[in-house]
Amino acid sequence: MKSMITILLLGILFLCACQTEDPQLKELEQYIEQLRTESESVGWTATVSVDGATVFSRGFGLGNYEQQVPVYPDKTKFRIGSISKALTAAALGVLIEEGKIDLDAPVQKYAPYFPEKKYAMTTRQVAGHQAGIRHYNGDEFLSAKYYPTVNEGLEIFMNDTLLFEPGTAYRYTSYGFNLLSAVIEGAAGEDFLHFMQTRVFDPLGMTETLAEHMDSLILYRAGYYDMAEGKVINAPYVDNSYKWAGGGFISTSEDLVKFGNAMLQNTLFSEEVKQQLVTPQSLKNGEKTEYGMGFFSGVDEYGRPYYGHGGGSVGGCSNLIIYPEEKMVVAVITNDTRAKVGKELHKVAEILLTKKQ
Repeated sequence: MKSMITILLLGILFLCACQTEDPQLKELEQYIEQLRTESESVGWTATVSVDGATVFSRGFGLGNYEQQVPVYPDKTKFRIGSISKALTAAALGVLIEEGKIDLDAPVQKYAPYFPEKKYAMTTRQVAGHQAGIRHYNGDEFLSAKYYPTVNEGLEIFMNDTLLFEPGTAYRYTSYGFNLLSAVIEGAAGEDFLHFMQTRVFDPLGMTETLAEHMDSLILYRAGYYDMAEGKVINAPYVDNSYKWAGGGFISTSEDLVKFGNAMLQNTLFSEEVKQQLVTPQSLKNGEKTEYGMGFFSGVDEYGRPYYGHGGGSVGGCSNLIIYPEEKMVVAVITNDTRAKVGKELHKVAEILLTKKQ
């Protein structure tokens, strides 16, 4: 009889536990859904970890609109845009840790295919958007051409004049990371994508992160969408092979959180190397930028220091935010060209870290 009562009590407690949800997590879920709805987006995925443990991971809306497939935070692969730059920077960090690259040597030491300019430029300047390399012109963001090698991708801009003397100004450029991938190839002595796979993704267990080859069958790849006059339409076809390093990877929110935790825990390289990547650089006149090498750094509106990267793609927006003091990682990705995944996501930490009365 006592055993039956015990079983009943345990059952009641279990049911109560299932019906009771942390109010902060509920508030966070509602907030993310609100952002998705306001952005008129088809699908979002959001994952948050604290102290290395996942505290929130959800899919919102649809990964594929036509097939009515939901979003799975551990499987649905979205375009992550310029978060690719942070992943590429981690590969650079591995080379720094191993003493295989001189950040202040001319880039031609590792990428001789790239022509010399009026001024010499270094890998440090290229990785910090200070080399004078231009960003997209015209409709280049909509490129549908396949580029089979890193060097072929350089041909888009490598013969253009620099915008300024390296080190004298900051100008954000995805093409700079094309050049950085060529530098990584030269310093590593192997193909850029192979190096990313074996030295970054594999060691971190990022099994759902890869370069998006448009002719490949990729399980759980999201559809890519935009809005036109209030209606969902397919985003234009693009092939991001011309910019693997700067915006060509796809991933899940859970994989990005794995990466964020690896940065916090110095899994791939030392604290000293990490600080080189995340600490904002200075120009020759002493003026500080907000960018290290592959990472923006700052303080959010709630006073919390962070580093990370956002991303915008054709058919995707994303943000990865790492709070070192709170040991928190926030990753959100969408399959919509224009979505609210910028400073709005700073509220995620505020929701989870503020004790409710």
